[in-house]
Amino acid sequence: MWETKGRQKMQIIRSIRKMHTVARQLAARGKKIAIVPTMGALHEGHLSLIRRALKEADVVITTIFVNPAQFAPHEDLAKYPRDEKNDVAKITATLGRRKSAGIVFAPKAGEMYPDDFQTWVDVAELTKPLEGARRPRHFRGVTTIVAKLFNICRPDVAIFGMKDYQQAVVLKQMTRDLAYPIKYIIAPTLREPDGLAMSSRNRYFNERQRWEAVCLYYALQSARSMVKSGIVDVTKITKEMRAVIRATSPTAEIHYIAFTDFDTLESVTAIRRNTMCSLSVKVHGVSLIDNMRMG
Repeated sequence: MWETKGRQKMQIIRSIRKMHTVARQLAARGKKIAIVPTMGALHEGHLSLIRRALKEADVVITTIFVNPAQFAPHEDLAKYPRDEKNDVAKITATLGRRKSAGIVFAPKAGEMYPDDFQTWVDVAELTKPLEGARRPRHFRGVTTIVAKLFNICRPDVAIFGMKDYQQAVVLKQMTRDLAYPIKYIIAPTLREPDGLAMSSRNRYFNERQRWEAVCLYYALQSARSMVKSGIVDVTKITKEMRAVIRATSPTAEIHYIAFTDFDTLESVTAIRRNTMCSLSVKVHGVSLIDNMRMG
């Protein structure tokens, strides 16, 4: 049923019990499973992760689940874009001749969080800075849902994108701490031709707003240019990044610009080897994140 030959269609699974059964059957047959967790509204960045997964495994499970546990009450859970039919079509096209090697796991919220749900997964330190400081309990929702997806789908490989850099680092720590026997891959950020990091939230913008959203990329590029010219003081670099953002999007709200160690997320005052710059900026009501390695 899951061979790569023939005309079989990709499966869409909605129940945990069914996904458990299928995962066990695949493992019994010696099939290597890769998982690509998503919240749907798929774009080319997501599809690049699926293509990477095809190189790593016999079967690719793409999960589509808008996880309510990672949204605060004031955030955009209700309006978060949902288009499962189109998502499935994109996954099918990406899999191509190997569409029978693809599975979509798309449970409902009540399936993943029944009324008596009480258990949460916390990564203590890595969740404190950056997005964790701005969005308390956000990462608790992320780590809990991904731990559940790992338990349900039993992957051999998990693939996440660098755009959500802190999330990727947090989940890597969780994978190691909980001893999941999973090969963990962080794939590069995909960008639009003008540099804007691909994101499901980009569809919120009109043409003018979309142009202003590139301010994050411009700021990161400015920072990298300063580092290449020999400037390593993060205070000076941050000041210039703020100016670049304001010049492109005068009404933008800068949540943070941070320079941290790639692995530990500890703040640094001067650019050194393994330094990442991360920023979060609200552009016309839409919160965007991006990042770039500086040294």
